[in-house]
Amino acid sequence: MLLQVIGTLEDLIDQYKINVIQLIFITFIITIVLLGSLMTLLESHLPNCLRQSFRYGKHAHKGATDAIVSHLEVPKAWFSHFYIFALAWSMLALYLISSAVWHQNGASEYVLRFLDLMCGGRSQRQVLVDSNTALLGSALLGVQCLRRFYETNFVQIFSRRSKINLSHYAVGYMHYFGAIISLLGNTAGFVRGTEPTQFTLQNVTPIQGLYTVIFLFACWQQYASNLLLVRLRQHPKTGDVQTEAHLMPSGGWFDYISSPHMFFEVVMYFCLADLFTPIITWKLIFLWVASNQTINALLTHQWYKDSFKDYPKRRHAIIPWLL
Repeated sequence: MLLQVIGTLEDLIDQYKINVIQLIFITFIITIVLLGSLMTLLESHLPNCLRQSFRYGKHAHKGATDAIVSHLEVPKAWFSHFYIFALAWSMLALYLISSAVWHQNGASEYVLRFLDLMCGGRSQRQVLVDSNTALLGSALLGVQCLRRFYETNFVQIFSRRSKINLSHYAVGYMHYFGAIISLLGNTAGFVRGTEPTQFTLQNVTPIQGLYTVIFLFACWQQYASNLLLVRLRQHPKTGDVQTEAHLMPSGGWFDYISSPHMFFEVVMYFCLADLFTPIITWKLIFLWVASNQTINALLTHQWYKDSFKDYPKRRHAIIPWLL
């Protein structure tokens, strides 16, 4: 029965050229741009339920709360959950592409059928990137997921009172689910009738080498920025948590922008999106990440200015000297 349902879904997806992953990210982009614009321009006229659902963290909604929305909130500390998922999912993708390149074999039928279901159907999927590029991209995203797993589970100090809407929690899972699948959906060896190429350093282009360096630099700087936020809540000598309040950060990239961790997230996804240039899905992923991080950075920047009267005027929201 299950196989029949899957077969029917495969036929429908193939017939109507449905790319599930692209639909997910298009929905994310439209939602964040629409709601973000409303929050920026017309927030005072919006119902509390919408404002409460959208805002979280330091710029969480402070007015009257909606009872139904409150029941749909979970601790912000649950952010750590989807990095556990992201780490496992990214390691699986890295294993699959590494194994394919090492053994010079195409993906199994199970993997091919899954990718057909998610990425546009068996007659629509085609090779757009070589296996070397996919291996490099998978390794870079795997490093980021590993670092964020460590950071959110062992370093970051979450306020016990801070909540996020269940929709934010679900989006985290869906983001990594879709982004990691998109590393393989149009890769040689993961499209029917194709095989991966053998990996050699000579096949790594100068631009790929440059993006690798930029990605790793951005990854490290994001970690350094998050450490500065963590230390604001720690005792300077013992390292014990002494407050869960949101304080004004300084030092590092915080001297230039209010949310360097969000800026470097955009930088990393730009590197991945340009590595996977021919793949439309990765353009959508970048647009989603850039719009989401920008809107959150703008809200955070405004919160800092409202909360600290001596907040440095030279600081911008997310892009140094520009935005």
